[in-house]
Amino acid sequence: MEKSGKTALGVNNPKAVYGEMRVEGVYKVYRSLVSLADCSFEIPKGKFTCLCGPSGSGKSTLISLLAGYEKPDDGKILLNNKPMQKPSSDVIVVFQESALLPWKNLMDNTTFGPLMQHKLSRDEAQKQAQALIDKSGLTGFEDKHPSQLSGGMQRRAELIRALINKPQVMIFDEPLRGLDAMTRQIMQEYIIKMFEETGMTMFFITSDVDEAIFLADTVYFLTDRPGKVKTKMEIDLPRPRKLEHLTSDRYFQLKGEALKIVMEEAKTEKIVI
Repeated sequence: MEKSGKTALGVNNPKAVYGEMRVEGVYKVYRSLVSLADCSFEIPKGKFTCLCGPSGSGKSTLISLLAGYEKPDDGKILLNNKPMQKPSSDVIVVFQESALLPWKNLMDNTTFGPLMQHKLSRDEAQKQAQALIDKSGLTGFEDKHPSQLSGGMQRRAELIRALINKPQVMIFDEPLRGLDAMTRQIMQEYIIKMFEETGMTMFFITSDVDEAIFLADTVYFLTDRPGKVKTKMEIDLPRPRKLEHLTSDRYFQLKGEALKIVMEEAKTEKIVI
């Protein structure tokens, strides 16, 4: 599973290890409500994969299954061709809500994972954390607590806290929801840069079509509940991905195709009065 790439610091790292995941014919039922039905898709190694779906289509359920918090009622969740049995540090989720510990400062939040797992000494953890903090533009905020950071800074702190654990797959559960438009765009650029520097396998859930097209190599669209993949769209915008791509003819063509898929699914939703 070895793949040459760059670390988050932009340094060549031939020992970087990235993973791949597959969802095969997954069903999940909650209290007789079918959340997912025959859901299948791939998260290829070293690629940026996005998933879009309407509210209630099972996106949060998929996060729980991919992270190993829950098991499917039928079907398989595979990490590197092996069934996910339990949560693993190889798969890390960045959630919508901040998971930063409010009583710890930025440095301590960043080093918390590797120290708790005894993966790094304190000196080495702080060294790696400082390099990531510097790379993320948060130098000078090491002693600040989450309440003293802006929304965008908290999001960056969440990402570097995940990166220091060196996951094989990083999963994002609509992490930019609630940010203002300018901060959201800045964070999108930051995430793209992080992906293009590391080559890490990333899976990003979003309800924003523009965001999905801008970030991804591949976008999957879910049906309404019970959720399953309706369409797979390959995004052939060039990398490195830049803001000017948002004004290209190809971008608008892809967006038009994506919106057509979304609208087709919206028309099939049943309205109960």
